[in-house]
Amino acid sequence: MTDTGLHFDTIIVGAGSAGCLLANRLSKNLNHKVLLIEAGGEDNWFWIKIPIGYLYTIANPRTDWCFKTEPDPGLNGRSINYPRGRVIGGSSSINAMLYMRGQINDYENWVKKTGDDIWSWKNSLETFKFLEDYFAGSNEWHGNKGEIRVEEPRVRWKILDAWQKAAKECGIPTIPEFNRGDNFGCAYFQVTQKKGVRWSMADAFLHPIRSRKNLTVMTHAQVLKILTRPIIDKTLNNQNLKKKAWNNSKSEAYGLEVLINNKSKITTTANEIILSAGAVSSPHLLQISGIGDSEYLKSLGINPIVHLKGVGENLQDHLQIRSIYKVSNCRTVNTLYKNFFTRVGMAAQYALFRTGPLTMPPSNLAAFAKSDNNQITANLEWHVQPLSLPKFGDNLDSYNAITPSVCNLRPTSRGWIKLTSSNPLEYPKIFCNYLSTEEDLKVTIAGLRKTREIMKSKSLEHFKPEEVLPGEKIQSENDLIDAARNLGTTIFHPVGTCAMGKVSENGNVEDQLTVLDSECRVRGVSRLRVVDASSMPTITSGNTNTPVMLIAETVARQILQNH
Repeated sequence: MTDTGLHFDTIIVGAGSAGCLLANRLSKNLNHKVLLIEAGGEDNWFWIKIPIGYLYTIANPRTDWCFKTEPDPGLNGRSINYPRGRVIGGSSSINAMLYMRGQINDYENWVKKTGDDIWSWKNSLETFKFLEDYFAGSNEWHGNKGEIRVEEPRVRWKILDAWQKAAKECGIPTIPEFNRGDNFGCAYFQVTQKKGVRWSMADAFLHPIRSRKNLTVMTHAQVLKILTRPIIDKTLNNQNLKKKAWNNSKSEAYGLEVLINNKSKITTTANEIILSAGAVSSPHLLQISGIGDSEYLKSLGINPIVHLKGVGENLQDHLQIRSIYKVSNCRTVNTLYKNFFTRVGMAAQYALFRTGPLTMPPSNLAAFAKSDNNQITANLEWHVQPLSLPKFGDNLDSYNAITPSVCNLRPTSRGWIKLTSSNPLEYPKIFCNYLSTEEDLKVTIAGLRKTREIMKSKSLEHFKPEEVLPGEKIQSENDLIDAARNLGTTIFHPVGTCAMGKVSENGNVEDQLTVLDSECRVRGVSRLRVVDASSMPTITSGNTNTPVMLIAETVARQILQNH
């Protein structure tokens, strides 16, 4: 039996990073009824709030969708875990808390892809500053009146300080911070924490306004389908003449079918529906609703509503190659955590002062550099961890070690997200297609060799680094590539699967993979947007949560202006 009694002005699917901000902005007008739907539960579990709790929230069905990728030739046929937040706050409740904006050329590239100057670095920087509550106050690069709290790390490591000096020996300068448009250099990550506690986007944008009477938040509610209908009233099209992707639409979104408490409910909207379910779930929901590649949808018994070849295509991600080095003459998390007394000490330090290892993100130190001199800006990023483990969810290794992971920031490989069947509850296929281009292989080899150069510097001699993975015997290009395929894993940055692109006033496109216009409106389906990481036309050269907040804030302003 289906309940059809729920009606709102705006419906947002996904209470992740983008969804929390959109709910905040669009519910400010108390006469505007907003529904925010989240498939997961509340974010009140203590391991979400304690920064090191990512060890328990990732790969845990309580907080993670627990997706797995298809076997990938680029990973020697391996299938890997693909974490995505399934909880209030979304991935910002389980992620690394690293505050990274990307670099100037990322946003100038978005301008070229979309034809809209709204995404320029100049405009984006002002938006970043507007959103930010920076620990050191307002300056040329930062703001302090926004909701996203950004702080310095509350723990440092002797071995990482030495690694930073080693990077400098190898031509990567020590810098005070990233986020000024050119990240070349080495510094400790700044983090989205508040006094040693994770500061998710739910903490920033949703919880402070949760009591608004015009805002309804549904948890444990999974959207099964977007409901569309033919446009009969041609007046709507006249109103949309300047709305690019919606111009001349033959269909419009008017509601959702939602599964809650094992019952199907229909909820409808007066204005629009916004998908903020992420780079995996947003294209999946479009496809299950008949919006995507028509031939593929027909093959699964789904009636196509709008043919959009790009839905689920253009998947981009940062693949990290995790080298592991055994070290001496220092402490790392490995041995601290193995000892009962030091574990008690770390817990006490956190409980009393909100400092110490329990405040640390997965990676503490970062470095950015070019793989070769032909690169415009830094295209390699290192995440350096004072620990080692086979993979997230496994136990830490028994010896002191560090893990300097390196990733290609601008991969040219492209994957896809596709329906498995017409059952909306069945997970989609995720094929990342890592290391499928010569360019990506070349950059990967350069990254591994640069890692070795840094580890062999004088600044690290005291710590007697010993390469465990991939191992000193791995030297030739072919062996390094094979090692990368065996060691590589996601750094949790999937984007691009509902990409923005140039859309003319009459709705025409240059690139047939374009799904959205520059205001994140879905081509050919009025009153429907996608606002999340899947909207990015190209991946930013850094961690991706902060750019998602830029997209959400920018589009929220456009929606408010239009209404």
